[in-house]
Amino acid sequence: MSKESYYVDERGYYGEFGGAYVPEILYKVVEDLRHAYLPILESENFRQTYHQLLKDYVGRPSPLYYARRMSEKYGCRLYLKREDLNHTGAHKINNTVGQILLAKQMGKTRVIAETGAGQHGVATATVCALMDMKCEIFMGATDVERQHTNVERMKMLGAEVHPVRTGNMTLSDACSAAIRDWCCHPEDTYYLVGSTMGPHPYPDIVARMQSVISEELKVQLLEKEGRDYPDYLVACVGGGSNAAGTVYHYLDDSRVKIVLAEAGGQGVDSGRTAATIHRGTVGILHGSKMLVMQTPDGQIEEAYTISAGLDYPGVGPMHCNMARKGRSKVLAINDDEAIRAGYLLTRMEGIIPAIESAHAVAALEKIPFRKDDVVVLTVSGRGDKDVETYLKNKQMAGEYGNF
Repeated sequence: MSKESYYVDERGYYGEFGGAYVPEILYKVVEDLRHAYLPILESENFRQTYHQLLKDYVGRPSPLYYARRMSEKYGCRLYLKREDLNHTGAHKINNTVGQILLAKQMGKTRVIAETGAGQHGVATATVCALMDMKCEIFMGATDVERQHTNVERMKMLGAEVHPVRTGNMTLSDACSAAIRDWCCHPEDTYYLVGSTMGPHPYPDIVARMQSVISEELKVQLLEKEGRDYPDYLVACVGGGSNAAGTVYHYLDDSRVKIVLAEAGGQGVDSGRTAATIHRGTVGILHGSKMLVMQTPDGQIEEAYTISAGLDYPGVGPMHCNMARKGRSKVLAINDDEAIRAGYLLTRMEGIIPAIESAHAVAALEKIPFRKDDVVVLTVSGRGDKDVETYLKNKQMAGEYGNF
């Protein structure tokens, strides 16, 4: 009997999750992408250009930093994968660099994208400026307000930002608006999806673009620990792009335990949460079969979290399959735990993480490590964009919020 694999199959599924559920008007454009992406991504010309840009433009490889004080606190050997040090301040640029090359190769002239925390929007606007492509970003009006700095960065880079005022005006609504636009402009427009969601082949494209994270980990761990795998990988998960990149080259490696932190909001059972893997049921959202927070009659429920990048009512099919089959352990981290963990990392290591990443830091409290366990936690973005939110909620940080 062959060993089960957690990678996508030839039909675009991860176990029972994934696929491509799209309106008829988008069928051809999605099929065109499905046929085009692997030959382009695996071509020597693409690989050479992509890796050159990652090195000279993004600033990769990102450092793998041994966090001495945090290691002592949690009783393990804790390393931080510093995606916050990339150009534009997060992991999102890994994916946008790759997809803009794909879009150009396919002859597209206009790029659209959705964004929540604004990091994917900034990264998309950045590569569109680099490649002289027309760029339009859809962003929930709630997020436009709470991520104002990122909105201004996108505009500086030449992007047009569309505030979306439907639903609860956050990430899910921005995705819906982007798909509606795509339906109106299928021929010239490339939809640059920011996470491991959407119809196949997007979850696989994004995971492959982000897999540079785990590719580097293998080299860096060999150098620092004498072996190319950790005992634990820890990352936050919303749509799932940084988590997918962190675990990609270890998916089928049973020596490596995977712990993901999703946003519990005010509590998994509070009615104000974004803990999709805990609360979701199987459904179709934005072109993919995944776990979705929905009512019994299939209406999408609003996700709530203090973190603009994690308030998605679904989660990518790779992560749904891994969680369902026990490959990953998923912890729900509440707002107050995330804020406290963000302050704690700031005070103990001098690194202010994005609130999304702070959810992963908070998960460390809940894992019973052994002293010689090698643990890698991905700091997926820097906290500059979240300083106002941190300050507004510093009472949640306890002793670390006293200043």
